[in-house]
Amino acid sequence: MSTPTTPPVRTDVLVVGAGPTGLTLSAILARDGVDAMTITRYPTTAHSPRAHITNQRTMEVFRDLGFEDAIIAAATPNPYMRNNVWATSFAGQEIARLETWGTGTARSGDYEVASPSAMCNIPQHILEPVIAEAARDFGADIRFSTELVSAVETPDGVEATVRNRDTGEESTILATYIVGADGGRSTVAEEFGFTFSGESNLGAALNVWLEADLTKYCDYRPGTLYWMAQPGNDYWVGSGTWICVKPFTEWVLLAMYDPAEGEPDTDTEALVARAQATIGDPDVEVRIKQVSKWQINHVVADAYRRGPAFLAGDAAHRHPPANGLGTNTSIQDAFNLGWKLCAVLKGEAPDALLDTYSQERQPVGRRVVDRAMKSVVDMGPISKALGFAPGQSAEDGWASLDSLFNDPDRRRELIEAIELQNYQFNAHGIELGQLYESDAIVPAAEPAAGPDVDVDLDHVPSTRPGAPLPHAWVDHDRQRLSTLDLVGRTGWTLITGQADEGWAEAAAAVSRDLGVEVRTAQVSMGGDFNDVLHRWIEISDVDDSGALLVRPDRIIAWNAPTRPSDPEAALRTAMATALGRGSSESGSEEHRTAGQESLAEAGA
Repeated sequence: MSTPTTPPVRTDVLVVGAGPTGLTLSAILARDGVDAMTITRYPTTAHSPRAHITNQRTMEVFRDLGFEDAIIAAATPNPYMRNNVWATSFAGQEIARLETWGTGTARSGDYEVASPSAMCNIPQHILEPVIAEAARDFGADIRFSTELVSAVETPDGVEATVRNRDTGEESTILATYIVGADGGRSTVAEEFGFTFSGESNLGAALNVWLEADLTKYCDYRPGTLYWMAQPGNDYWVGSGTWICVKPFTEWVLLAMYDPAEGEPDTDTEALVARAQATIGDPDVEVRIKQVSKWQINHVVADAYRRGPAFLAGDAAHRHPPANGLGTNTSIQDAFNLGWKLCAVLKGEAPDALLDTYSQERQPVGRRVVDRAMKSVVDMGPISKALGFAPGQSAEDGWASLDSLFNDPDRRRELIEAIELQNYQFNAHGIELGQLYESDAIVPAAEPAAGPDVDVDLDHVPSTRPGAPLPHAWVDHDRQRLSTLDLVGRTGWTLITGQADEGWAEAAAAVSRDLGVEVRTAQVSMGGDFNDVLHRWIEISDVDDSGALLVRPDRIIAWNAPTRPSDPEAALRTAMATALGRGSSESGSEEHRTAGQESLAEAGA
């Protein structure tokens, strides 16, 4: 290893990796005025589609950062995601169809009422440049072709050696914190000794990025995923899954294979033949753009922090693409970590606040990894219902498929197998549902009631501490706003009700004493933010005199269902907890005692 010849560069946060996770974190840190540097070993943003499903919670992150409209302009809109199709080929027999991603008549209302933002389909090579441009507009320092060689902890943080891959020159970066957003083979994870639970190499897949005009086969059933099932050929997920990159002329053809039986033929002629077999129309021209291989993993980091180092995105959790959760979970990691780094580096919170990143996000990562793996397994009943089996001849497979529609019991089995896929393609609870528990959340006095819905399928809005602030449309100065638009954007917000006496004064006093601004927003029927549709009153468990303390990442840190006798003391104690300062830093002994009593009185 050559010795760095240039003087060390100093920064507060070194972000390693410039995929969706690292770029989003870069944008957050730059917007919030943090001195940060982002490096990536690659010369550009992603050059192939990769991940593509972007859910409502992630779109809300982009909304907070101010570039949701730019994402929408670049993406395939939600209506084009409507159908998942199972067929023998595009031109052949359609076997079944499922309305997906909240677009169908049975689920569209659930998705619309849950968020001001709609899901969309935006492949990674289109998404990343949009985030990168926004990050640079905020002033982010992003350096491509810059590879992390090594990193060690120092008394002041981290000393990292990086290499310019164009020139070979090495240099040193001194940072207070380092974030590994560098994917499944994370150098940061290796350098800082992060440990993982789970299994790797559970399956192998081939991605073929190609162009083929299939408009006439898709216009009447637009969708993101088309599953081709041909007997005697890769029975587990069919002969190939077609993922729409650009309606309906650009695709990724995904095919599973068993490495024990040999590697697939990746010659252009063989790839075109595979594609044409599942198109079923020899007149459709196929042009191969790129081919790549990947493996199925079921792995999550045991903790997301070790000293000055953090993991986010695929560096922390690795799982199949089922449910479309990978990039979404990764971007939400960045949203959680970003404001906390800012608060600590600005002196608003102690380093202990950063421990809550792992406390809050690692359980989410575990849940996502497990759900994605279960969704892969849940594809099996479709093959069983079709009558496909390993080692089966094509002739026997076609005979089984031909008899399917004449057998009512098998038709029912197929319907049940397709309906099971709602847990992958309409899993609203997984997409939006999260309830953090950490040292920075003031716990509710009463435990949460047991869910009376399927927590994977259904999202139930909540104003409990640790939940994301629910969405409701309100009117203000002849504008329609979401309650989500009243919070976030780097700041703390106290949402109050109709009887808001004392809360504005309390927020002003606590802001002054703690050095952290707490805005107020009155949400009620007839209030400053007018709940004219009376949606807020339906989903909020706060009465006219109560309040919600909402963090910069739109998470509810404290719920006061009713106004305590000393709202200032209660708010001060709640803010101290939410900032990781603890009650010992919430003011004088008199204030601490009053605050604890007021928290209990408010039902916190």
